[in-house]
Amino acid sequence: MPAIPVETSRPLEEPEQYPPILDAWYVVGPTASGKTAVGVELARRIGAEIISLDSMAVYRGMDIGTAKPTPEERQLVQHHLVDMIEPVAEFSVAQYLQAAHQAVGDIRNRGKAALFVGGTPLYLKALLRGLFVGPAADWALRQRLEAEVKAHGSEYLHRRLAEVDPQTAARLHPRDARRIIRALEVFLKVGRPISELQQQFDRENPPENCQVFVLVRSREDLRQRIRVRVTSMMREGLVEEVARLLERFGTLGKTARQAVGYREVLDYLEGRCSLEDLPELIVRHTWQLARRQMMWFRSLRECRFVPVGPEEQPALIAERIINLAERRGGSA
Repeated sequence: MPAIPVETSRPLEEPEQYPPILDAWYVVGPTASGKTAVGVELARRIGAEIISLDSMAVYRGMDIGTAKPTPEERQLVQHHLVDMIEPVAEFSVAQYLQAAHQAVGDIRNRGKAALFVGGTPLYLKALLRGLFVGPAADWALRQRLEAEVKAHGSEYLHRRLAEVDPQTAARLHPRDARRIIRALEVFLKVGRPISELQQQFDRENPPENCQVFVLVRSREDLRQRIRVRVTSMMREGLVEEVARLLERFGTLGKTARQAVGYREVLDYLEGRCSLEDLPELIVRHTWQLARRQMMWFRSLRECRFVPVGPEEQPALIAERIINLAERRGGSA
């Protein structure tokens, strides 16, 4: 197996890192848990502007399936990092952090508090613990590495990664091509293993030093809310929305295509499932997503969990969060 040459066409620079944002508020939770409505109520009470914590809400035109804040909610509270780019574009964690830090600075300059609302756990972890970002995405290099995956399989690149960064290789599945490619990209551009540069990502913060609140509903309640949401999305025209995007752009970007709801509609439009089966497929995949999100949140020590009843109104939940924040610790 050939050695991996480090690109030395430019001087190596110290990789960029984003510091954690621990003095903002966070309302997070699995999909369909009611975060948006609670976030609006909380923002009004604490004098905050909302920063979206949703990896799919950044895409313009992807409205129905992402359950973005309504125009009425956006009139009540200023929202940021929504409708930023077209759905054919890629959007990295680094780009999100750059935009989020800029938004926080602008909000503070206006004398407001910053409130993150959403359900993307990777973004949350990066905001709470900081993140080594490293060199900007080198799409040409990534394409070359992706071509190697197609030619030899992701296991081949995994073995190459093990030669230069055994720690990262040990924690990545040999078929996790996306993360393997990024780890190799960092080594090739910086000359140091990503495991050496990402150590802060695993440094926990005490929950009393953070204001991170996870909405927790019972399994039965969340399942029912997911089913109601999917029924509503279908009635509002999710299939037609995806068809319009395809007509306009011809395709969706790699990330946008993976959004739950959009992926399944694309399968229907491309003949891989029936219209009759489509809603149940979206419900099932949305529930699976919600479970993964909760596993992430439970793995983060910074999170405090707020049980929410089926009939509990967003205003009352917001008040409970404020009371919990004043106690600085524990769960509601």
